[in-house]
Amino acid sequence: MPNSESAKKRVRQNTDRAARNRWRRTKVKDETKVFLKAIHDGDRVGAEKSLRSLSGLLDRFALTPTMHRNTAARRKSRLAKRLNKLTASAKA
Repeated sequence: MPNSESAKKRVRQNTDRAARNRWRRTKVKDETKVFLKAIHDGDRVGAEKSLRSLSGLLDRFALTPTMHRNTAARRKSRLAKRLNKLTASAKA
């Protein structure tokens, strides 16, 4: 248990930040699931729309301590590859 006022405040801040980070990670996972479902179903338009919103989320969260910017860039790249693969197979 924290004894000093500053230690008590630090516990409160850590709790709030952990909750905020958990919410952000959950939001990214949920949006990713929507994108992957659209890919699985072969819905190119839905996948493009979902990727745009997911990219915005990743860019926003990359500016915070929740996620490193390289992690966000890597995820966006991998998801874009999957969309390109779907688009290429649809054209063929």
